[in-house]
Amino acid sequence: MRKYKTINLYGIYKYTLMKFAYTDTKIGSVFGMTDDIKKHQTYFNTNKDTISILWNKNNTPIFIELDNTPIALQPNQLITTTYLHYISYQKTEKPLTAFMFNRPFYCIRDHDSEVSCNGILFFGTQELPIITIPKEQQRKFNTLYEIFIDEFSTSDKIQGDMLQMLLKRLIIICTRLAKDQLTLKNLNNEQIDLVRKFNVLVDEHYKTKRKVSDYAELLFKSPKTLSNIFALYQQNTPQQIILGRIALEAKRLMNFTDKQNQEIAYDLGFNDPAHFSSFFKKMTTYSPTQYRELQKN
Repeated sequence: MRKYKTINLYGIYKYTLMKFAYTDTKIGSVFGMTDDIKKHQTYFNTNKDTISILWNKNNTPIFIELDNTPIALQPNQLITTTYLHYISYQKTEKPLTAFMFNRPFYCIRDHDSEVSCNGILFFGTQELPIITIPKEQQRKFNTLYEIFIDEFSTSDKIQGDMLQMLLKRLIIICTRLAKDQLTLKNLNNEQIDLVRKFNVLVDEHYKTKRKVSDYAELLFKSPKTLSNIFALYQQNTPQQIILGRIALEAKRLMNFTDKQNQEIAYDLGFNDPAHFSSFFKKMTTYSPTQYRELQKN
């Protein structure tokens, strides 16, 4: 059963919880939208390929946990998550709007030339992709949301195409904001593309490729060129990003699986568990055993 909500001329919503889902069983595609993901997350037929865009439409912060990291999502902020993240809504007390889609519905990797979001909104390794909707653009987002509702309510042969087109527009708008808010303006488009492509490659190859030169080769650039661009970016160096991605995955495996330290070491490409332990302590100041104990408290 669908429940609608109304909007006044000032863009202030009166919430009545609702959920929508579009599926195509022939190709296994899923696209869902809800005003309360905590309440409705079991309703959607999501899988390991699901990507989400979470939007705080309340006038107070909303609290979530991403990879065991507490996050206070402020009003009119969005955060993007992928199937690589572990997200908890245990501390989420107010309705949190969510868009969810899987790869068969819209593959951001295959359509990267259309939306240019890979490595910025999704599959980035440097910081959480939280963006703020500027006051002057809030009406645009609210209008787009209402169009989503209309399209979900229109069942015809082109509904999937229309929803995909709207999702693409949402991603493009968010990517523009992310480029403005999460990257430095003194980077040109070519440099930004190089940064985001590097981020994506690290997500794909961090278990087997640990040198900057490995990624420079994949990008047809010199290691020095990569280092110089990231120096302009004023974030972590390429080498720090690679090592940080390995440490992040180690934490995920410790927090969310039953794997022992030795198994994790081998999963992450360490031939010697002692080497992994030394690496982890250097990255976190804790040994793997100490880290596990801290997470229990």
